[in-house]
Amino acid sequence: MTPRPAARDDAAAIAEIYNQGIGERTATFETRPRANDEILAWLDVRHPVIVVEEGDQVIGFAASFPYRPGRECYAGVAEFAVYVDRTARRRGAGRLAMRSLLASAAEAGLWKLLSRVFVENRASRELLRGLGFREVGVYRRHARLDGEWRDVVIVERLLGDAA
Repeated sequence: MTPRPAARDDAAAIAEIYNQGIGERTATFETRPRANDEILAWLDVRHPVIVVEEGDQVIGFAASFPYRPGRECYAGVAEFAVYVDRTARRRGAGRLAMRSLLASAAEAGLWKLLSRVFVENRASRELLRGLGFREVGVYRRHARLDGEWRDVVIVERLLGDAA
């Protein structure tokens, strides 16, 4: 498995993997599948997107996104997401993607990555703890998914000088 910065040609594979996560209802509040052109919008130099390849196939990704756009004081803070193709899970692709994202985010001048993880998503929580993320607290009834309230754990990791 090899991590690398995402390229425009990776949009279809990223969309396919993300859409698996949307369909499984275990990692995101999103319910609408994403199209390739929506993924292309993620490929921003300031906010890295990393893919993990096995052979010539993309099997996972980690992406960072602006946090509170338009608020200059948060320019160094980014939200993130990590997803692995269902056929490649539990083999280290998510960890590899996140390690590469952490390094790329620090190089891009970001000082914090944060996200929200479903409370019951033990695999993601274990992965993130192992990478030095801190669980800040729980947002109770953060949003509804398929009509049911869901709680999320807020996670953060400081980078660069902030760490």
